[in-house]
Amino acid sequence: MSKEKKKIKVAFPHMGTIYVAWSAALKKVGVEPFIPPYTSKKTLSLGTKHSPEAICLPYKLILGNFIEAIEGGTDYVAMISSPGCCRLGEYGNCIHNALIDLGYDTKYIELTLYDGIKGMYDFLKRISGKNDPILFLRCIIFAIKKVFVLDDLVNKLSYYRAREIHHGEAEKHYMKALEMIKDADNSRQLKKAKKEAFAEIEKTEIDPKREVLHVDLTGEIYLVCDTFSNQDIEKELGRMGVQTRRSLTISSFLKDAIIPKIFRKGETHLQRAFRMAKPYLMRDIGGDSLECVSDVAYADERGIDGIIHISPFTCMPEIMSQNIFPAMRENCDIPILPLIMDEQTGKAGYITRLEAFVDLMRRRKRKIALDANKKLDEPVSVK
Repeated sequence: MSKEKKKIKVAFPHMGTIYVAWSAALKKVGVEPFIPPYTSKKTLSLGTKHSPEAICLPYKLILGNFIEAIEGGTDYVAMISSPGCCRLGEYGNCIHNALIDLGYDTKYIELTLYDGIKGMYDFLKRISGKNDPILFLRCIIFAIKKVFVLDDLVNKLSYYRAREIHHGEAEKHYMKALEMIKDADNSRQLKKAKKEAFAEIEKTEIDPKREVLHVDLTGEIYLVCDTFSNQDIEKELGRMGVQTRRSLTISSFLKDAIIPKIFRKGETHLQRAFRMAKPYLMRDIGGDSLECVSDVAYADERGIDGIIHISPFTCMPEIMSQNIFPAMRENCDIPILPLIMDEQTGKAGYITRLEAFVDLMRRRKRKIALDANKKLDEPVSVK
């Protein structure tokens, strides 16, 4: 009897919990997902050692992820590519060449982001050696569904973390909930798992009367979504009584780049970006800059307490965004905290800046409430 054919192992770089979705898709086409160790100081050290000095933090972390995956025994490393002004479009060639220079013979493959469903289909076809349109379509739809559930789960966690009575309780329930989503193998199971995962997080004991601040997170999408690279900013803010909302998410990106227009509901993030950024930025200048400018205007329109802009050191599109923010103050009265991250960013100074920003927002919110009460108490003049 012939031996069973060995499954190909494929590794993607980490970015938050996206591995849960792509690993589910690979399993369905008969490919074994190789999940490298989650990004750590070792990952950063490996990536930084073999990267150009002036390259941005996501590049260094992705290269470190690939080195750890290759040394762990993966057959393929898969990288996303993108057109436009952002250096992401050049990451692939640079990382591939770096791996060759390091002597690794692991196969390298790219997934083109803005080719939509076709790009994902071609990737699955190449990696699996199959050509089954129905199977591939089911895999893509299932992976997309998981991404949306994962983003909903993060929002749920943020609500409970800002109000929890016992610090760290919401996080513990979230980790259990995440395992439930991982274990779902089809859409029916995923629907059930989402309900159970939400119920798990809702077990967190909260103080419903706590004074909670609301903050939007914007910036470069990798840093917004990845807890290691942003030094777990949402957890730190939650400890200070702040409920966060990611303005940039994988699900919002999928709506713009992958999901066909006929299946979209409502205005997408990019459509809103072109509409709301128009007074300050007339065109896309690469990266997530257009979205970031519009996110400030959108947060101000909704009366959010503040917005934090997280960007990698040397990222030109985000540098441009930060230079536009001062011009927005005439129309947007909202506190903005810019945070620039690289491998040298220290935790202590970072936390101090967050605490000062939260204190500023809290005092501002109380002053606005006090001024509103004074107006209500003023006697009405009768002519």
